[in-house]
Amino acid sequence: MNAITKLFSSSSDRKLLSLYFCAGAPTLDSTANVILTMQRRGIDMIEVGIPFSDPMADGPVIQDAATKSLKNGMTLQTLFDQLGSIKQQVNIPLVLMGYLNPIMQYGIEHFCQSCVEAGVSGMIIPDLPFKDYLEDIKPVADRYDLRVIMLITPETSEERIRFIDEHTEGFIYMVSSAATTGAQQSFDEQKQDYFRRINAMNLRNPRMIGFGISNRQTLESAQANAAGAIIGSKFVTLFDQEKDADRALDRLFEALAN
Repeated sequence: MNAITKLFSSSSDRKLLSLYFCAGAPTLDSTANVILTMQRRGIDMIEVGIPFSDPMADGPVIQDAATKSLKNGMTLQTLFDQLGSIKQQVNIPLVLMGYLNPIMQYGIEHFCQSCVEAGVSGMIIPDLPFKDYLEDIKPVADRYDLRVIMLITPETSEERIRFIDEHTEGFIYMVSSAATTGAQQSFDEQKQDYFRRINAMNLRNPRMIGFGISNRQTLESAQANAAGAIIGSKFVTLFDQEKDADRALDRLFEALAN
């Protein structure tokens, strides 16, 4: 069974926490250690960022991490090599998050094959048009039992959300706002209305809420309205400051408790 599917089917009685980091930042060789440390500290799922020179959906924190990663020499092949070296030690889902251009240059068939060989269970491609997903990506990903995770925002129509729900597996990435990534102090009433609206749709797929989660208020709000929460910018900031995954997680957990 795909590890993402297995995670959600076996954790209906608790709320999940997924973390994002950019592979190759702050150092080229930090990827394996970050993943193993997150797993040891109880993180349920990890989004591994593929650096790209024009990350349009990302705020300045993740853009800066991507720039550092590229300067450090990170490539898709290097990333797959790093992930493959720890495949036997990783028992939580790994999801690659990256933009379409580097993946298409690598080759979608080659990409999916490399994902399986490296222990990756799915991918998030923020700039992937849904039509291209259905026609070009999904058939290949399905052959390799990989989950392609789609994003929805407050501006996504109900018709499109239901279409996404019908044609995807794994989970739906519920973006808390239409803005770029970045930590927020609270989710206002408008976002709460959005959460309630999606809850009322009774979708088939579980949902994870991301973008802006950085403290107890935003974490609890996300967890109350979905299967769990995804944290990116807050951890990336702390990891860049500490240069040590354990210390960064200590500070993250402290922030999430306050």
